[in-house]
Amino acid sequence: MAKAPMHAKPKQLFSTTLNYGATAGIAILAVFAVFTYIICSMDATTTPTKTIVTELLPAHYPQVKEIYELGIATGNATLETKAPEWADWDAKFMKSCRLVTLQNGRVVGWAALSAVSGRCVYAGVAEDTVYIHPDFKGQGIGKLLLKELVKASEKEGIWTLQAGILVENTASIKLHEQCGFRIVGVREKLGQLHGQWRDICLMERRSKLVGL
Repeated sequence: MAKAPMHAKPKQLFSTTLNYGATAGIAILAVFAVFTYIICSMDATTTPTKTIVTELLPAHYPQVKEIYELGIATGNATLETKAPEWADWDAKFMKSCRLVTLQNGRVVGWAALSAVSGRCVYAGVAEDTVYIHPDFKGQGIGKLLLKELVKASEKEGIWTLQAGILVENTASIKLHEQCGFRIVGVREKLGQLHGQWRDICLMERRSKLVGL
């Protein structure tokens, strides 16, 4: 009986391997095609986010007030218990250095300055207020807004900015440190909120451009 050639079995194995390789290649191409379709679909339906910092206008105040109220509700943003109406808010804050951050036209944060004293020798000292909508925290909006507030304040001749922050509000303290503020100290039991005494962290930033 004649024996089969020695190369017959290896040839069959090689053919099988080619078949498996071709099948795997087709599968990979199919997965890649589906993945590409998903990505393209996402790109086609996702609206790019446009973030700008601009002047706070009276028309912005309904949204500004809403963000203010959301901050008040946390119990760690302010000792205030009610957001003021526009007239009272307008009287409280300096006319300059009023800013809002807009994302696709929506107010997601605001900042303003208030005078710390009526004495002319302290005309270059102001206290900052910064609020970010809770749905937009962690996106760098607070840092962007505070940095722009610092720039605006220096254009107005402000040489020192200060901030009074509830000690529990560690995110705000960290934000101010990232923008050049230092901790001066803690003012113990400075005010009450809902019958409880609260400590305030006093921070300040001295300009390196104004009042040298």
